[in-house]
Amino acid sequence: MEKIIPCTVLVLLLVFAFGAAQNITARRAEEFHVGVILDLGSLVGKVSRTSISLAVKDFYSVHQNYSTKLTIHIRDSMGNDVKAASAAIELLENYKVQAILGPQKSSEAAFISKLGSIKQVPIVSFTATNPALTYDSMPYFVRATLSDSVQVNSIASLIKFYGWREVVMIYDGTDYGRGILPHLVDALQQIDAHVPYRSVIPLSATRENIKQELYKLMAMQTRVFIVHMSSSRASLLFTKAKEAGMMNKGFVWIITNGIANIIDSLNQSVIEAMNGVIGIRSHVPKSQELDTSFLVRWNRMYRQFNPNELPHNKPSIFGLWAYDTVWALAQAAEKVRVSGNSNRLQSCKNCTSLDSLAIYSNGPELLKEIVQNKFRGLSGNFDLTDRQLPVSALQIINLVGGSCRHIGFWTSENGLSRQPVIWPGESTEIPRGWEIPASGDKLRVGVPSSAYPQFAKTSKDPVTNTTRANVFEEAVKMLPYAMPYEYVLFGSTKDTSSGSYDDFVYQVHLKVYDIVIGDITIRYNRTFYADFTVPYTESGIAMVVPVRDSVNKNTWIFLKPLTPSMWFGSVVFFIYTGLVVLSLEFLGNNKNVRGPIPRTLGIMIFFSIFEERLVAEEIVERFLSRVVMIVWLCFLLVVTSSYTANLTSMLTVQQLQPTVNDIQELLKSGENVGYHRGSYVKGILEELGFDRSKIKAYDTPDEFHNALSGGSSNGGIAALLHEVPYIKLFLANHCKGYTMVGPIYKAAGFGYALAKGNPLLGDISKAMLNVTGGDTMIQIEKKWMGYQNDCQNVGPVTGSSSLTFANFRGLFILTGAASTSSLLIALIIYAYKKQNRSTNMQNNNEQVETNRTEEENNEPQEGNQGAVTEECIQSRGDGEEDGQVHEQSDRNPHTSPAACDRSSAVHRGEPSTVLQS
Repeated sequence: MEKIIPCTVLVLLLVFAFGAAQNITARRAEEFHVGVILDLGSLVGKVSRTSISLAVKDFYSVHQNYSTKLTIHIRDSMGNDVKAASAAIELLENYKVQAILGPQKSSEAAFISKLGSIKQVPIVSFTATNPALTYDSMPYFVRATLSDSVQVNSIASLIKFYGWREVVMIYDGTDYGRGILPHLVDALQQIDAHVPYRSVIPLSATRENIKQELYKLMAMQTRVFIVHMSSSRASLLFTKAKEAGMMNKGFVWIITNGIANIIDSLNQSVIEAMNGVIGIRSHVPKSQELDTSFLVRWNRMYRQFNPNELPHNKPSIFGLWAYDTVWALAQAAEKVRVSGNSNRLQSCKNCTSLDSLAIYSNGPELLKEIVQNKFRGLSGNFDLTDRQLPVSALQIINLVGGSCRHIGFWTSENGLSRQPVIWPGESTEIPRGWEIPASGDKLRVGVPSSAYPQFAKTSKDPVTNTTRANVFEEAVKMLPYAMPYEYVLFGSTKDTSSGSYDDFVYQVHLKVYDIVIGDITIRYNRTFYADFTVPYTESGIAMVVPVRDSVNKNTWIFLKPLTPSMWFGSVVFFIYTGLVVLSLEFLGNNKNVRGPIPRTLGIMIFFSIFEERLVAEEIVERFLSRVVMIVWLCFLLVVTSSYTANLTSMLTVQQLQPTVNDIQELLKSGENVGYHRGSYVKGILEELGFDRSKIKAYDTPDEFHNALSGGSSNGGIAALLHEVPYIKLFLANHCKGYTMVGPIYKAAGFGYALAKGNPLLGDISKAMLNVTGGDTMIQIEKKWMGYQNDCQNVGPVTGSSSLTFANFRGLFILTGAASTSSLLIALIIYAYKKQNRSTNMQNNNEQVETNRTEEENNEPQEGNQGAVTEECIQSRGDGEEDGQVHEQSDRNPHTSPAACDRSSAVHRGEPSTVLQS
């Protein structure tokens, strides 16, 4: 009995466990209905269907204990928006779906997402990339893919890297095709690239229509094309492009990620036709999940759904996004834990079938779980926090030899990194991006009707009867390709309203001309509607004025070589140097400088002017004085030589001095000024303050000559303001009597104008640099423009200017330093000697006192002799101090030199050697 009880317990436990397992199985059988809307006839639709089915199978084989299970209801939209909308309504009405996956087209997703927002049903699309689909207008829409706007910066980086200035966009006439346009155009504008033409391929376009559009593109200059189309229409486009010869060298084709993402799934003949194409596609990082076993299982399932098609090696990125989307939705459904029918019906009268659809009460919670779900999927990091996948890196591919080659990456942080590209025609040379179409119209070159035809000189060839121009033709010869063109004359000298140069340049903006040449000044206001080549002439505005034809007869002309400051400085140093020399000689006990003040001043002047003679005759005795005089000699030599040269220049060259040196003189005097009619110089004169009645317009160089020769007082003008190149031409024919003053106003010179963004700009500028930088421009000036090198008046003429104190600052510093330092040295020596003499005097006085005491103790006869000795000592001391013998010693016989010597001898007890007379 005891053995039977445990067996019974064991059986009961097994029964209980079996029942629990049955309950768990029942709970796992709770279905979560999901609608799927795809175009099953398209490649993306077939790939997505396979990935969704495989994802459901793989997910629940890993998560067997989940209480919910996705039940997929697939509907075929056949690429039609109405059928897609009808399928969505049918799924909501019949199956009460809690989520809808994959409205494949952006136009389909737009309507269905609005419906989902009303019914609180999340709409998750992994193929709708139109940037117009946003969370703001459709709160229940989730983009499990990348927006088309994320790739525009990478495309712009490619355009900028290769230096292309113009691109043509080719796109479908659908919401998908048009959605990227504003974002791409903005990105191209930021790099100064332009879109001169947009090629829209409507859905109704036939093969013949596409071929005609391609021939139209071939007739244009631009050779860079960006293709944003569906895979099926892109395949047809590139097939026809190859037939039209547009896949050869010189063409550039860039495909967006809509095509590049499924490039591996396209037909091999299409891939071969796309040889040389570069594309932008989403990067799929390598992972263990995306292994060979997955690809085998995926291909096996794809063949089950599409038994009549060839198997694909691997799914596209859209298939991986579809796979990860199913996993994200399955995890969100499990967290919501749906039990029973959570849809509630709306109660309303006279409702339509659409209004009667149930609202999913758990929709907000399900949406929240979907967007918060983050995991590592087959496509990489799967994160829908921002209602769309984040972009980490985009891959740059190059189709070469029927296969896809990776050539680089683009990231928002690091920009573009690339490898060499094989371009169409199997060329490694970077395409220029534009070509002159062989079958297109000739380049229309606008030529002005100018009074100076030398800058756009046209002539008829007597053999070919064709028009020729100078600098422009030489530049065209330098181009590395042939450029057919024809000249078109603009305006006339009589028609000032239509012949203004601003109007002329504006014609390139209006597409009347492709380029305008001639004497066109590069001005800031013109750059708003035209681009300019590099200038080929000098720049600036100057004045043409008459010149004086007589020698200057000014009475005080001899003072003009030196400025007042120079005169003042010279006189000051002249006096200072004389005083220094006088002081030096006085301190040196020179008897020539001791005397009355008038005599002393005369010697000082003599020192400063006739220093050579002073040195020769040794009137200047001290060495320091001679050093000062040598430096002063050098100073006078330089100043006098400069003065002589400048005075000579003023008396001779000044014959070419212009009558007006400054434009402000004309303003103050109220003189008439002239300008070339139609020139912007008139505006400059008005800005400077000239009265309009004083500004006169002329048309030809002869009119300029007549007005200048007449003068302002006779109804002419005092000066002509013109641009430097024109002035040189004028002076070449009127060399005598006129000169150029200035330039007084800066300008950029003459250049050629093209429409904004014209790709010819860079090549023509380079060619013009080649022309102007060599001997060609010199020959053109000699042959066509008539410049004369022997005209001395060409160029700014200015009179000899007075010499200033600053010109001789170094000499002033040198002579001042020499004089001052010599005087200081002399003073130091004098003070030292005076100090020694004072010491000697003190010693002598003490000796005298001693001798006087001794004499008082001696005999009386010696007293008189001692007195004489004392007087001799006193006499000698005074003589040494004054540097001379006083006359009083000559008058006193006892203090004469001989008497003193005898007295000294007697005082010392020595015999006198002086003979008595």
